[in-house]
Amino acid sequence: MTPKPQSWGIVGGGFLGMTLALRLRAQGHTVTLLEAGERLGGLATPWTIGDITWDRHYHVILLSDSHLRALLAELGLAEELRWSVTRTGFYTDGQYYSMSSPLEFLRFPPLNLIEKFRLGLTILYASRVRDWKPLERVRVAEWLERLSGPGTTRKIWLPLLRAKLGDSYTRTSAAFIWTTINRMYAARRSGLKQEMFGYVQGGYARILDRFAERLRERGVKVILKAPTHRVGAAPTGAVEVIHSGDCRDVFDRVVITAPAVVAARLCPELSADETLRLQAIEYVGIVCASVLLRRPLTPYYVTNITEPWVPFTAVIEMSALVDPAQLGGHALVYLPKYASPGDPIFARPDAEIETEFLGALYRMHPSLTPADVLAFKISRVPHVFALPTLGYSDALPPTTMSIPGVHIINSAHIVNGTLNVNETVQLAERMMATLL
Repeated sequence: MTPKPQSWGIVGGGFLGMTLALRLRAQGHTVTLLEAGERLGGLATPWTIGDITWDRHYHVILLSDSHLRALLAELGLAEELRWSVTRTGFYTDGQYYSMSSPLEFLRFPPLNLIEKFRLGLTILYASRVRDWKPLERVRVAEWLERLSGPGTTRKIWLPLLRAKLGDSYTRTSAAFIWTTINRMYAARRSGLKQEMFGYVQGGYARILDRFAERLRERGVKVILKAPTHRVGAAPTGAVEVIHSGDCRDVFDRVVITAPAVVAARLCPELSADETLRLQAIEYVGIVCASVLLRRPLTPYYVTNITEPWVPFTAVIEMSALVDPAQLGGHALVYLPKYASPGDPIFARPDAEIETEFLGALYRMHPSLTPADVLAFKISRVPHVFALPTLGYSDALPPTTMSIPGVHIINSAHIVNGTLNVNETVQLAERMMATLL
């Protein structure tokens, strides 16, 4: 028996909201997508830096990203995918080292032979673990030290954990590093034991334009520049959404895809337990600098950094992956800094961050000069991904709320994967069964 069509409102026009809108419309429902920004895409939105338009944050497509690749094929973009063999570097003790092959791993000077063996064994073991649930009960640093030993943990793992999570790593479970290792290991299993990364020509601007076009073709109503202020029960028994000042729309059902802490604020009628569970989810945010340069810095797509004085997490060279013609012949570098939402860096002036970040980059690359920097631009997002704390999945609130017709689904519900576009699309596909 075919379910009766309903009217659905979706709050949040990132990849999660867009995919849910597409799938719900395919089931015959009436769908309205509300997005606070000027365009759809959320964390994947592009922007203009210098004379080019590219992604506001760094993204990469892996050969193993089956859900995203299927969506791209559905959008008619599969033929526009381009693949490159990339390399990985490490910056440690003031030196650059390539870590892109087994031979380079064996030559890696910062670790002795036993430390290298234990590091390799840790990665291999993590890639073979299938039941991630027990890892939620173990702190990540303890788990890594038990497998890799104190030397490898001190020289490699702890600097990487601090760079990605700050001091929050002490509250993070081993499931975090398991998911990280497995995503990259899956990419190598799908490629020729090499890092094969991909992108769509034109970047996510191209993907999002096509996705938005498809939504409108299918009859999804898209409302941009429509920040939502409140979601609650309507007198008729439906769900009322107040947005764009004092606009009021009523739907049979509503899905909120905003971060948990934001969703709790939007729904004052939630039970006390639901509100507390949503507010208890810890988030990590990002301050991400895009730097447009006249020339490349290194041959590495990602350079992991273990030096404590460097103020950013890593150096991501998009031009090591993307055809330089896509970037106006320039080199595009991302300098991300992950921090908790309350970190003072979110309130620091752009000029201050630019001086600090570029100063560190000049120190890392003595031949780089201010004349090589064509443009510098900063993105701030205080709630990017939920911190996988001990017992994380057991503490998550349900996706169906006590307010009839209201559902809260967001990236916090990615409980055994890392936050990326593929996992977001997969979450949307998986949650359709719950919604319907």
